[in-house]
Amino acid sequence: QVQPVESGGGLVQAGGSLRLSCAASGRSFNYYNAGWFRQAPGKEREFVATIDWSGGITDYADSVKGRFTISRDSVKNMVYLQMNSLKPEDTAVYFCAATSRWPARSPDDYNYWGQGTQVTVSS
Repeated sequence: QVQPVESGGGLVQAGGSLRLSCAASGRSFNYYNAGWFRQAPGKEREFVATIDWSGGITDYADSVKGRFTISRDSVKNMVYLQMNSLKPEDTAVYFCAATSRWPARSPDDYNYWGQGTQVTVSS
């Protein structure tokens, strides 16, 4: 099985950018579709973006479409989330996850989860 490990979170001003990275331990990420989710305090975990195993198909939540880009590097066995034009409402813990299902927009679709990385956007 694969174990995702996130990195790259931090504090950024509104309008700024961050790139989150997700590395895989255990089995290669290349066998799985991958997704990013986020969870703000007191709220449910919500879908952000997903990418299929080949990197050829992506899907985004409406709230991040045009601002965030999900990608993957099969050689480095990594998945990324480039976040631009960040807003205070993007503040949350961001989770990387892996699944064999497609499409996969629900947390219930995913079997393997990282521990999360905090993203804080100040106004």
